[in-house]
Amino acid sequence: MELRCAEPTALAGAPKECQSHAASMTTSNLVERFMNLSATRSAALAVIDDHEQVTFATLGERARRVASRLQSEGLAGERVALLCSQGSRWLEGFFGIVLAGGTAVPLSHLHPQPEQRWFVEVSRARAIVATREFSEHARTLGGCAVHQVEQLREGHARSLPVPEGNAPGLILYTSGTTGKPKGALISHENLDSLARLVAAAWQWRPDDVLLHSLPLHHLHGLGIALMVSLLSGSTTRVRERFVAQQLWDDMAQASVLMGVPTMHKRLLEAFDGAASRDRARWERNAARLRLITSGSAALPTTVGERWQTLTGSYPLERFGMTEIGVGTSNPVAGPRLPGTCGPVLPGMEVRIVGDGGRDAAPGESGEIWIRGPSVFSGYDDNESATREAFADGWFRSGDTATWVSGNYLKILGRTSVDILKSGGYKLSALEIEEALREHPAIADVAVVGVPDETWGEVAVAAVLLEPGFTLSEDEVRAWAKERIASYKVPKRVIVFDELPRNPVGKVVKPELARWLRAAGVGRP
Repeated sequence: MELRCAEPTALAGAPKECQSHAASMTTSNLVERFMNLSATRSAALAVIDDHEQVTFATLGERARRVASRLQSEGLAGERVALLCSQGSRWLEGFFGIVLAGGTAVPLSHLHPQPEQRWFVEVSRARAIVATREFSEHARTLGGCAVHQVEQLREGHARSLPVPEGNAPGLILYTSGTTGKPKGALISHENLDSLARLVAAAWQWRPDDVLLHSLPLHHLHGLGIALMVSLLSGSTTRVRERFVAQQLWDDMAQASVLMGVPTMHKRLLEAFDGAASRDRARWERNAARLRLITSGSAALPTTVGERWQTLTGSYPLERFGMTEIGVGTSNPVAGPRLPGTCGPVLPGMEVRIVGDGGRDAAPGESGEIWIRGPSVFSGYDDNESATREAFADGWFRSGDTATWVSGNYLKILGRTSVDILKSGGYKLSALEIEEALREHPAIADVAVVGVPDETWGEVAVAAVLLEPGFTLSEDEVRAWAKERIASYKVPKRVIVFDELPRNPVGKVVKPELARWLRAAGVGRP
């Protein structure tokens, strides 16, 4: 089954307002929109961070100054790494690089130094733009020059040419859950199209206030959250770190909250552990939000239902990836089906392709193939990976899914790590995890497949328990047998104190499999 946008356009999937720009691919809509906002929304607050409040006019002027200084340093059109605190200075550095025609390579101060150095080297960055507190550390990451944002923005702004729309503006490295990270080349038009499509689908308004504490070296925090808010002319309240109690208080002045399942669960844990007076205030704050979204991993229905009880609406789930932006989304106004990623986003095209390259019928599983204006052009300096990722112009996501309820997408998992083949059956690790999370003693769970001589592969559940609970392997298996088919019940259940996660909270299953092997589980 293939689902397409309702109105075909000149560029596959592009919305009408993007057609003329996308067809010509001349100057960058991303840059033009940003600079126009600095004039048309000049007095409006663009960013509120932990240090200052910055208007669109000030943000635009600072970015132009950064770009001019980078040009004078011979860095126009070059790749430049970005190691900045989250907030206004990060945006000044990012748009300074982009306005100078360069390609930004965002780094995270949370990554260990060897990993940061690897990103700088493999991206071939000519320089690093850093905020003051990270500038000394940045000098340890390679032989390239380091420039402080605070100094770059003190110069004079020059007139600069607008970059080409199809030029790469960003390199983001995949999360590495299934192997070494690959650098996704994301163009100005990819980012601009993503922001337009999501803003339209989620009914974004200039008077919205986004509460933001997601990392900015991932597309979720950078593109789906920050760029959608900024390019809509609305205000973004950026927090440097995720602090649950702080975010509950911040909701009083916000209208949209975006997060990952781990964040949503930790917010609820803080709520449950707070004094009754704080809970009453926080519940009033949450009721002010018009939209709560969840992405980057499957949202447990138990967590979604708690949010629905608190706010009156279930968090909006969607399907997105570094390489594609957002492909499907539950509606803002309309039925949201828990555990699904909603219908195809207007402007995108999605297929679920089964064995033999045929489109899967509703209820059948297959790989998600997708195309549209926000889909990236390929992996940096990796032609073989790019060829493998595309088929006849469609990006092959590596995710297994099915259509449910007519046209809602349900993710069954990463084909490589979440689809297990055991005794002739195909098992969805995500389905098993969702069932086990319903146990009141289980705080979180991750299911992986391990080799087995008899079954080929068996499901093993790594479990985190709620504080004060104990649970035996036999108890978990007996409980699961009452809720899922016996062939889906994990053969082993191992209790851990923590699970290996990437910066957006997703469990890194290859690393978990190594933990299990170290514990003697899964050896033939």
